Amino acid sequence: MAPADLALSVRTDLGALELDVELAVAAGECVALAGPSGAGKTSLLRVLAGLLAPREGRVECGGDVWLDTARGVSLAPEQRRCGYVFQDYALFPHLSAEQNVGYGLPRAGRRERAREALARFGMEAHAGARPRTLSGGERQRVALARALAPRPRALLLDEPLAALDARTRAHAARELGAVLRDAAVPALLVTHDFSEAALLGDRVGVVDAGRIVQLAGAAELAAEPATAFVADFAGAVVLTGIARPGEGGLTVVDIGEGQEVRSTDERAGPVAATVFPWEIALEPAGAAHGDSARNRLPAEVVSVTAVGNRVRVGLAAAQPLAAEVTLGSAERLTLRPGDRVTAAWKATATRLVPR
Repeated sequence: MAPADLALSVRTDLGALELDVELAVAAGECVALAGPSGAGKTSLLRVLAGLLAPREGRVECGGDVWLDTARGVSLAPEQRRCGYVFQDYALFPHLSAEQNVGYGLPRAGRRERAREALARFGMEAHAGARPRTLSGGERQRVALARALAPRPRALLLDEPLAALDARTRAHAARELGAVLRDAAVPALLVTHDFSEAALLGDRVGVVDAGRIVQLAGAAELAAEPATAFVADFAGAVVLTGIARPGEGGLTVVDIGEGQEVRSTDERAGPVAATVFPWEIALEPAGAAHGDSARNRLPAEVVSVTAVGNRVRVGLAAAQPLAAEVTLGSAERLTLRPGDRVTAAWKATATRLVPR
């Protein structure tokens, strides 16, 4: 293992959930673990940091063994030299920004190192400020400065953007991405937001019920999800049904109520057909068509929600659907709840995964 890599193998019980994860993170790489609340993501960070003792496990960083339950090795948190950014940042309210960053640093040169870390994040002017006087983004920068000031061997981040409002989050995400690239240490970040994981992680691991069900680049996860859960978490529409061979080399999936969808993927039996909302176009109900390789489902508009320069349309069909269309398309169709439309998309945009 290279001198700054992080490798872990952890198995432990978390109530009714068993956490069972093996993972290696390279120096300078950020792996983002994304999954729903209660999947075990934060508990894994706590094991790495020495805040939670697992039933069995091994953690090694840069050639040093932090944890080896088989040999009875378990270094104290302060001996592991990992920077930890908590979800709510966990800043001491009675200390200034500089004192928060300097907390735990060696007395010799403490102030200089704290000031240097704050300057890295443009926070030197706020060195004397208490956390309650800082904005959410400023508190995040102080927390990152505190995590990096001890020059950690690894960086752990627990939902680092969750405490920020929507306006601050985009800017803070760009800043955080730059920090992760510059830190040159293995970083493990957990989040419940796939788009956040895709933005910040060099690789994304989708976590479900204590296990990483797929680990790959975000683009690969979206294009080739291993399971219906991964597809759904990545933002795809998931339609379940029974697949059989169809005409023209296509696979036909019966999704119920006499409705079918087609895919260029080859599968048979129970499957999940996945398509991303922005691949789905909406047409007036009963519009003429002649393309047999294009899926067409009659649907009723349930909701119409503007999201930036797009419109997300919730649809009731044989199974629930969601489409994302341009503002111009939505205005031309004058979409309103209760309207009847046809949802259409290409067979080539439909992926089939095991169910």
